[in-house]
Amino acid sequence: MYMTIFFRVKMLLIISLLGLLAPTVSAQQIPVVVSFSILADMVREVGGPHVEVTSLVGANADVHVFDPTPADAKRIASARLVVVNGLGFEGWLDRLIKSSGYKGPIVIASKGVKTPLQLKDDHEHSGANKAHSHKHSLIVPDPHAWQNLANAESYVETIRIALAAALPAHAATFEQRAADYIKRIKTLDGATKARIAEVAVERRRVITSHDAFGYFASAYGVTFFPLQGLSTGSEPSASDIVRIIDLIKKNKVSAIFTESISDPRVLERIAKDSGAKVGGVLYADALTAPGTDADTYLKMFERNVTTIVQGISPGPSK
Repeated sequence: MYMTIFFRVKMLLIISLLGLLAPTVSAQQIPVVVSFSILADMVREVGGPHVEVTSLVGANADVHVFDPTPADAKRIASARLVVVNGLGFEGWLDRLIKSSGYKGPIVIASKGVKTPLQLKDDHEHSGANKAHSHKHSLIVPDPHAWQNLANAESYVETIRIALAAALPAHAATFEQRAADYIKRIKTLDGATKARIAEVAVERRRVITSHDAFGYFASAYGVTFFPLQGLSTGSEPSASDIVRIIDLIKKNKVSAIFTESISDPRVLERIAKDSGAKVGGVLYADALTAPGTDADTYLKMFERNVTTIVQGISPGPSK
């Protein structure tokens, strides 16, 4: 009888202890909100099972035209960590964070980029009277720093430091996962340089939808002529189209590439009018849906490289 009572008491103590431990265990997975899908993949790679990642701008969606909702503010309010690109990429972010009441850490993933590109970006402004609309140019940082794999290494290190600060008990895990991820990034960087080097320099001239590949151009030796500036938020003008057709003819552009988040019809028309080849679809600012060809950052980057190399190589695309 005494043994039975002792056994029951022992079991009750074990159950009580498990109940006390349960919140501690679940607390080892923290909610992280990120601004867009590429960052979401990087955070998952480094954080593994210790992060629950929510991306405000999802797969196949355009950050430039994103319109936050009250539900997005609630997601940020419940986060332990918020990770953003920075460099002016998320123009809607400050208002959203303010409305959410979030007071936690905000990680700017691009802060490790030592020399962000500076570009002239044309903006159109319309007053109440559209007759008074006008354009002006600003020198702004190019936010698309992930288009150079060397910059992605900085992103990963910044994310690792932030996760280690949020969950110190798992710092060693984050360090190992980040090191493994950076190793894969370096391997792809070397392969990218080798593949593009096989194509003659004079053939490395292409047209894209918007100015998202400046870092790629600088790192890998491909010249990009964008139809639009840094943002996809407006329609290209007639003068933009005339300018691009002129560039194609003067620079002997090898191929035109549409983008997954942009309407391809304008570039397809330009290709028809200029006689240039459509080389395929590139992924600039967003991953594709899970289970598809560009659903991770490294798969997206490698697919872009393959598409570009095939598009600018002599002869028909394979």
